[in-house]
Amino acid sequence: MKNEEYYISIGVVRFLAQNEKIRELIAREESVRERIDKKGEKWTKKYFGGGAHFLNWLEQYKEVYGEKNVEIEEIDSRGFGCFERGNEKMYRIWVKEKK
Repeated sequence: MKNEEYYISIGVVRFLAQNEKIRELIAREESVRERIDKKGEKWTKKYFGGGAHFLNWLEQYKEVYGEKNVEIEEIDSRGFGCFERGNEKMYRIWVKEKK
């Protein structure tokens, strides 16, 4: 019985550690809100993710802001299990601020 309890405890610890890692990754991503490009233009992050949702949001932002005012940035998906397992890419959508 003690061995079973030990293995259950190890599983719980691993689960909690993975959840904490995801929380840290999401918190780090949430802290990324804007950037300044080489020309001094300010860009605001509007979306973070991937898959069909990403494509949907990308098309909507292009329609609203104009294609030249929308950029995408591929980011590292390591640590985001669902993207890793599906071998999917993750992106940020940036929109240029109007002056």
